[in-house]
Amino acid sequence: ASDVYKRQLGRILTMKNFMEQNLETVDKHKMTIDELLFLQNLQEDLQKAEITCNGNDAIATYYVLKEQVRKYKPELAVVFNEEKAKEFKDNIKDTNTRVLSGMDGLIEAATLENADLVVNSVVGMVGLKPTLAAANAKKDIAFANKETLVTGGKLVCDAVKKNGVKLLPVDSEHSAIFQCLQGMPEKKMLKKLILTASGGPFFGKSVEDLKNVTVNEALNHPNWSMGAKITIDSATMMNKGLEIIEARWLFDVQPENIDVVVHRESIIHSLIEYVDNSVIAQLGLPDMRIPIQYAITYPERYESPVGELSLAQIGKMTFFEPDYDTFKCLRACKKALSLGGVATAIANGANEEANRLFREGKITFLEIGDLVMGAIDNIDNFEPLCVDDVLEADKLAREYVLSKL
Repeated sequence: ASDVYKRQLGRILTMKNFMEQNLETVDKHKMTIDELLFLQNLQEDLQKAEITCNGNDAIATYYVLKEQVRKYKPELAVVFNEEKAKEFKDNIKDTNTRVLSGMDGLIEAATLENADLVVNSVVGMVGLKPTLAAANAKKDIAFANKETLVTGGKLVCDAVKKNGVKLLPVDSEHSAIFQCLQGMPEKKMLKKLILTASGGPFFGKSVEDLKNVTVNEALNHPNWSMGAKITIDSATMMNKGLEIIEARWLFDVQPENIDVVVHRESIIHSLIEYVDNSVIAQLGLPDMRIPIQYAITYPERYESPVGELSLAQIGKMTFFEPDYDTFKCLRACKKALSLGGVATAIANGANEEANRLFREGKITFLEIGDLVMGAIDNIDNFEPLCVDDVLEADKLAREYVLSKL
């Protein structure tokens, strides 16, 4: 995005979706606007922001969006829920910001002519169509919506390659790998990627220990503050499984060359290993402002408000093998990736539905993994040729989960 800064255009699209999220979602998604512009020199360059939200259930997000519109004066705001969009439009009628809704609104936001970079931080595969639209409109994409690559990775990567645009990772693990790869002379020198995982709130627990886990217990992440859906995904380790699939597409690496290690302290955000067995790691405090900033300013680096890392204060770092037996979601994702086709879309759709049902108290914690694996095993796999194929696989997966209630 350095050419954006040099040309002083600096228009940022921020896509935010709060589907199936509760009030805990607010802090995570508010960061992309409020913390994206934390430096004065960035504020001078990032002139406008188009911002979106869903508006479903999470009333606080509605007021956060109003605050952002009045503060940053974007040209466009999108509220996914149509009724909420009408209400929102009435509440900001004293501004010059246009208000749109639904998928059409997200796609228009992702393809505005005067936008150079799209920051996609939507939750779930709802981000697939806007991402493809942004790539086809020749927009660089800062990417924090892993479900889109999980479900439609080949479609997205083909569109990115065809249109010659950048796909810049925002998730901390993939940003870490991206940063480590900046020193790689040739791709043939890369041996493997190593994703770190915190282990979530249930690290070291057995299947027996997890039989009666409550939603509140699963939402108690040791290191990161995230939305409810993502926090549950971390507890089941589904999140790490999705990140394995995302890494396969982002970095064009075969599944067998992607490892996971549990690192409880969340100081090493990921690593790469070269063919000579030299390992390069990216370290830093667990703070999303660094990967967000790097994606926006790439390849430049700017000062950051994030604190300095003191290894002496950290004292020690620990590492463990993942427990694939207890955390079935992680195993399911690896299986889906090895199967190819729409298997990863099936895994994601089943998980999104099962995650929601768990948060609503309709299934147990362990049933999430059972349902994801069951969907992979019982739904016919096929090679997707278009977005509709991916959407069909997602639909079948959700129907499978609901049929098991």
